Amino acid sequence: MVRAGILTHLKRSLQSAAAATKPFDKVLIANRGEIACRVMKTCQTLGIKTVAVHSDVDDRALHVRMADEAVCVGPAPSNQSYLNMEAIIEAAVSTGAQAVHPGYGFLSENCKFAQLLEENGIAFIGPKEKAIEAMGDKIESKIIARAAQVNCIPGFDGVVEDETAAVRIANEVGYPVMIKASAGGGGKGMRIAWNDAEVKEGFKLSSEEAASSFGDDRLLIERYIDNPRHVEIQILADSHGNCIYLNERECSIQRRNQKVVEEAPSSFITPEVRKAMGEQACQLARAVNYQSAGTVEFLVDSQSNFYFLEMNTRLQVEHPITECITGVDIVQEMLRVAAGHPLSYTQTDIPIKGWAVECRVYAEDPVRYLPSIGLLTKYIEPPVSGNTPDTGVRCDSGIVEGSSISIHYDPMISKLVTYAPTRDEALDHMEQALDSYVIDGITHNIPLLREILRNKKFRAGDFSTKFLDEEYPQGYGGGDLTLSEREELVPCLAVLHHKKTHHQSDGSFEYVVSYDSTQLPVTVVVEGGSHSVVIGGVKTTVQNTGKNYGSLYNFNLNGDQTASLQHMHFDGVSHTVRYASTRRVISVLTPLQQSYMNLMPVKEPEDNTNLLLSPMPGSVSFVAVEEEDEVLEGTEVAVVVAMKMNNSLKAPKSGKIKKVWAKVGDVVEGDQKILEFY
Repeated sequence: MVRAGILTHLKRSLQSAAAATKPFDKVLIANRGEIACRVMKTCQTLGIKTVAVHSDVDDRALHVRMADEAVCVGPAPSNQSYLNMEAIIEAAVSTGAQAVHPGYGFLSENCKFAQLLEENGIAFIGPKEKAIEAMGDKIESKIIARAAQVNCIPGFDGVVEDETAAVRIANEVGYPVMIKASAGGGGKGMRIAWNDAEVKEGFKLSSEEAASSFGDDRLLIERYIDNPRHVEIQILADSHGNCIYLNERECSIQRRNQKVVEEAPSSFITPEVRKAMGEQACQLARAVNYQSAGTVEFLVDSQSNFYFLEMNTRLQVEHPITECITGVDIVQEMLRVAAGHPLSYTQTDIPIKGWAVECRVYAEDPVRYLPSIGLLTKYIEPPVSGNTPDTGVRCDSGIVEGSSISIHYDPMISKLVTYAPTRDEALDHMEQALDSYVIDGITHNIPLLREILRNKKFRAGDFSTKFLDEEYPQGYGGGDLTLSEREELVPCLAVLHHKKTHHQSDGSFEYVVSYDSTQLPVTVVVEGGSHSVVIGGVKTTVQNTGKNYGSLYNFNLNGDQTASLQHMHFDGVSHTVRYASTRRVISVLTPLQQSYMNLMPVKEPEDNTNLLLSPMPGSVSFVAVEEEDEVLEGTEVAVVVAMKMNNSLKAPKSGKIKKVWAKVGDVVEGDQKILEFY
């Protein structure tokens, strides 16, 4: 035992010494937002100078402020800035950067970019050009995977030439089918089709989306596996013949084929399946001489059969949860490999220590999953002061209070991660972290994330990639307060209201709290500075713990129960609060004030039945009709592009077009008029 302990200590010491070797003096990060900040943190730890690139609208972004140097590479549209290879390479040359880390998205899987860097004597912190090209082409990658004896989904291994060929191939493969961009990723250029009509529509939209997102409109078609899990394997490989897998990540909670909640490990995967998936992932990596961090994605059916989906030849968005359960800094290993060093670890060094959960916090409407743009008027991340090696909170973000969420870029605000010894503990910590996350000024998806975490099926590990569609087919707009939630929120808000509107004199004060069409009489009792609330004869003592920050208030109920709420706004009548992560407007009035309020007429909502409104901010890329045209219900009449996604707008009813309010090229707001019907 002593000898084994000494050897283990020696191995770790050697790993630490190897990791301490600075692979580069200066690195340029060809990205923005949270991932640019994430890469910079590891560079700073290693003493590596960093260079940021930015568009003109990002000149005061957090990643620009974190870097040692910054270079503007163009205007706001990403194809003129973050996809501008010549400008980025010129920035690297002019600043003396020895290497470029691409992050994810943008140029991270562009083999031409990797080649141009090499030609300019600059290291690309990622795999070699040929591996990117082979795995980036979903058609070629399937052929290579089959040759490497990796399980593959039945489908057509070729380019789908046109709409007619798409229908023919779909019938040969068998419905349902997945139409997907050959050069795609991140859910863009993907459509599920259940019949010929949906194939025709999906082919058109996917090819347009693929062309705008990747500059490549080629599509492939494969069998769609119904109710699968999406499980991926993180791998690391170097130029010395070493390749290891860092266990799996469960990524089945998705909307629009983009991940929302991830966890590591997966509660569904057995050690035997994990080993088989990991070994196949490494087989594929070796088949293309892969050298860097990469992720091999699989679909897993209910019988634990797994099928190769694609390989992402870059740093994955959700890599932090793998880092939490293995202790491996994946960015550090990418830097080392790019500098020609061997990996710091072997397969036997990779543990599964505890559980980690990641929530992607998006600036989007959780009902329609549509992006929200605007200024972050309040932004306070959950506290990390109580972190230990086994339990904690990690928030990877690239914004601060006052930052803007732009129409030009991805709407992700941050990646919120919690880790703990068990899954239940990690999920509990995530609920608390979400409840203490203060974001105001834009719409965000925290209410949906919080609801997912307390969903019984999710908690039981009983879900597939169809979870959100099945559990929340209309999205999540918030639910009515449960009895237990009411017993927490109402006393806390009544005391908070009383403190904001009265001096601290002793006495009993009557109020009516109105929420969810319910009017609840309450009494706030103040005795010697202490507060209690009586509801229906039941008395609850309420003490503000003083552990408040920003708009977040923490309370203690009856001496042993904790509760928290975010107080966003008070107009003298109604309080806008965020409780259990859901935004609610609750009025607290005296009985007399409430009696007057009950006499006020209710404002009727506007009648928009004759209007087609833009569901989100974006730019109009296509208008199919003119005034006086006749259209049928369900016909595509316009397309609005937002954050690189094509959103098809269809006629809400059959009829004649009275007025066309928007033209191609117009930038529109959410709920702005596009068409008007008679």
